[in-house]
Amino acid sequence: MEGWVYDEVEDLRRCVAPGISLEDTEEETVMAGKRIVSIGECMIEMSGGEDRNYRLGYAGDTLNTAWYLRALLGKDWNVDYVTALGKDRYSDDIRTFLQSNDIGTGHIGTVPERRPGLYMIHQDKGDRHFTYWRDQSAAKLLADDKAALHKAVEGASLVYFSGITLAILAPRARGRLLGAIVKARDNGAKIAFDTNLRPALWSSQRVMASVLTAAASLCDIVLPTHSDEAPLFGDKSVEDTAERYLELGVEEVVVKDGAKEAFIATASERVHVSPKPVETVVDATGAGDSFNGGYLSARLTGKSIREAAEEAHCVAGIVIGHKGALVEPKFLG
Repeated sequence: MEGWVYDEVEDLRRCVAPGISLEDTEEETVMAGKRIVSIGECMIEMSGGEDRNYRLGYAGDTLNTAWYLRALLGKDWNVDYVTALGKDRYSDDIRTFLQSNDIGTGHIGTVPERRPGLYMIHQDKGDRHFTYWRDQSAAKLLADDKAALHKAVEGASLVYFSGITLAILAPRARGRLLGAIVKARDNGAKIAFDTNLRPALWSSQRVMASVLTAAASLCDIVLPTHSDEAPLFGDKSVEDTAERYLELGVEEVVVKDGAKEAFIATASERVHVSPKPVETVVDATGAGDSFNGGYLSARLTGKSIREAAEEAHCVAGIVIGHKGALVEPKFLG
């Protein structure tokens, strides 16, 4: 597989899993173009913490990946972010921040009575510790408007979302989101999914496992992290993680494993790719998200799975040498 070809995809598959009920999709067909849609939650990020001084920024797993896709792809690609924000000063600033970095905001919903979530990163002996405030996040309502959701993914060539995107939504909203994603796939979009397990966001491990498995079965490419998946699914190796998703019908599985080698598997290929040594790790926040951005951008421009993984490792290696999840494009080479 030297690059993706946007071809016909199978009919909608209904998910039978706790927390998911796909709704009927619309019949209109829209051809895919060079447009990426990333769906999820953008949060206020407070990073640093030295002498109790923090740097305010904006981040979130799917936004981080959208950021690196935008930085690495040419201007002939459009990158849109789909979420929900409020009408407060920080929501307005997030919109301005995204627009100033050429990330589309035209499909961001507005929930006047809500605000963005917030998290703080505390570094302790090289380990990251996170504290979150997201109970009233506007993004929890990003899939409440079915028509707007379908409109947001129209004409996309790649739709990207994560386990966190699903975790913050109510069960019916998950169904609406996956219904829109399936329709985008029917219209020619490739669907990429990072399972991004966050047990604290789910009602139970059973529900988390069922929903993520059902969602993955609708996708073309899945980008799990082995160390997160192993305790939940019992995977003994990166190969086990990949095979489990291939058996669901996923075309391409990219298994990350922290600083260890990545394992990429398709029906016809199996590739292990090791990262180059990194001299100094300043902040590992967003490392996996930047890896995803590097990998997907390379695949979208016709690179092989090995070349894409090598580029992804390179991007992640640069990102962990800086503070915060979003590194300025000028540092990416």
